[in-house]
Amino acid sequence: MRAAPSRAPWLVAVAIVALGLILRGPIIAVAPVIGDIKLDLSFTSAQAGLLTSVPVLCFALITPVASFLIARLGPDLATTLAILGVILGAIVRSAGGSEAVITGTILMGAFITVGNVVVPVLIRREVPAERARLATALYTSALNLGSVIGTFVTAPLAEAAGWRVSLAWWALFAAGILGLWLTAERRRALVLERAAPLSRAEQEAEDSSAGRAGRRSDALTGALLAIAFVGQGFGYYGITAWLPTLLRDDLGFDATQAGSAATVFQLLAIAGSIGVPLISQRVGLLPVTVAMSLAWLVVPVGLLLAPGGWLLWSSVGGVAQGAGITLVFVIIVEIARNSVHARRLSAVTQGVGYGFGGATAPTVLGAVHDATGAWTAPLLLVFGALVAFGVLITWTVARSHRRAPVPDALAS
Repeated sequence: MRAAPSRAPWLVAVAIVALGLILRGPIIAVAPVIGDIKLDLSFTSAQAGLLTSVPVLCFALITPVASFLIARLGPDLATTLAILGVILGAIVRSAGGSEAVITGTILMGAFITVGNVVVPVLIRREVPAERARLATALYTSALNLGSVIGTFVTAPLAEAAGWRVSLAWWALFAAGILGLWLTAERRRALVLERAAPLSRAEQEAEDSSAGRAGRRSDALTGALLAIAFVGQGFGYYGITAWLPTLLRDDLGFDATQAGSAATVFQLLAIAGSIGVPLISQRVGLLPVTVAMSLAWLVVPVGLLLAPGGWLLWSSVGGVAQGAGITLVFVIIVEIARNSVHARRLSAVTQGVGYGFGGATAPTVLGAVHDATGAWTAPLLLVFGALVAFGVLITWTVARSHRRAPVPDALAS
């Protein structure tokens, strides 16, 4: 069978990484102006909470639809649609009353879900195997960088021009990413034009081969990865949601001091993401996984035993959570036999992880805190989730291995 076409220009990889900047930041950006939104639109606390919880629910509930859409449209058109959806969601969310805010939030969550699922497919297809870990790390770093941008930019913009402008600017930012993506895709098309097109018989043979490979996929590895991501999601979204409140309750911090801990937690995730490919090249992926798993546990244990050391715990935990999500995506890319398999693994892992981990953690931990009147039980729950994540992700890395890839061609 004829070999797959040569890899696309480097600009495609840059565009893939840049996508990460708009797949978390527009959601996190709501937090600094949530009080202004409540006051302006007469929202209750529960209604305001939907602005951050609904997108995570979308990550879980709409993942099967996103996977189907990518299969029907192809990853390129699906990516374009995802970016357009972020632009539309940002505009709608900032353009009207309470109905518009909720509708725009749902639109944004739905289209970001498409982006979540398609990125591992693009990395698997476009990036040479020896650079896939680095590309994945840069992408997950961009996710965290987008969150940091959302945190730092939103409040000053809101003070200067109001909360609507502070959220609407994401439409302009996403439009810039769209321009980069379309330019990269055009250059990719020029590269592919130089390759002889597949005959109908060759295309059907490769599609059939990809399908057989998908059916032969290691179901146990996929299940371990999905369940592991539940623990990662529970730990990340639980700590993100409640760390500032915990510090205010236990240490008497004001809002600014408590917010600084959250900023450290997000910023140092970038170091964790970049560290995965750099260190694993020297010592292997398994030792990195074990070290990350132990470092993640420092957060709940440290906050339980010595909350006054919050800066150290937030720093170590930030590095660990960045490494953790990077490892999940690295495994998806590396064990996938082809783009079809990558899409399925991505959809299942993220659907299960966000549905049972990310979407439930803030509510569950809040309810446990209200029931007990302290943060001990919630932190023990986070500890348990992170132990499960560490065990399962380590097991998954230990048993996974690179497989001979099936040519992608147009299989996805």
